[in-house]
Amino acid sequence: MIRLKHERVARVLAREIKSGIVRPGTQLPGEVELARRFAVSRNTVRAALAVLAEDELIATRTGKGSYVLFDGRPLDGRLGWTHALSEQGVETRMRTVRIELEEDPVLAARLGLGSSSFVVIERVRQLTDGTAISLERSQIPALEKLRDLPERGLHNGSISGTLNRAGLYLDHCEQRLRGRVLTPVEAGHLGRPHNTWFLHTTRTSWTATDQFAEHADELLDPTHYELNLTYNS
Repeated sequence: MIRLKHERVARVLAREIKSGIVRPGTQLPGEVELARRFAVSRNTVRAALAVLAEDELIATRTGKGSYVLFDGRPLDGRLGWTHALSEQGVETRMRTVRIELEEDPVLAARLGLGSSSFVVIERVRQLTDGTAISLERSQIPALEKLRDLPERGLHNGSISGTLNRAGLYLDHCEQRLRGRVLTPVEAGHLGRPHNTWFLHTTRTSWTATDQFAEHADELLDPTHYELNLTYNS
């Protein structure tokens, strides 16, 4: 189904309200700022706001989809795992393995990108007791506002927050999940025996205007994470 521009804008804003990115009672940005963010006209923004008003700023999930569970609790990965886990009362900390500029012409060709330059961010997520529960590798576009990340690091330790500051707001994604064993290097980062079985998810995300924002490869401890699928009959 092809969505009108104002429907796409309304869908993104409604999702952010429901997820807690925009807290109840928080004033939305003005029409000019929203028009700049979504690269649309002010008339389109007004139409989107009218839809939100009619829905009383309530977002609903589509009838078909999938999401990750952590110990049986749903997580919205679009927000970033840190935010999603925190919303469920799970405290974690991140250990950065590396942040570097890299060329990846294979990924660029597969995604139809004009540039093969990426900022690569590798991090290990740990519970408060030190148990490593995921190894996350993200590739984001090496835009001018992001190329110096190896020197300055992430904004507040958040990839999604860093992308937002660069004008990239995640809207929709494609995700695949399978299982595989850890390589020796991955096992070393996670403090697990070689050949330990982990869930492997790959997720590619775009903005509401279909601009590439992030390609993420994540290894998730299956003793905590699982995938939940929902369908309409």
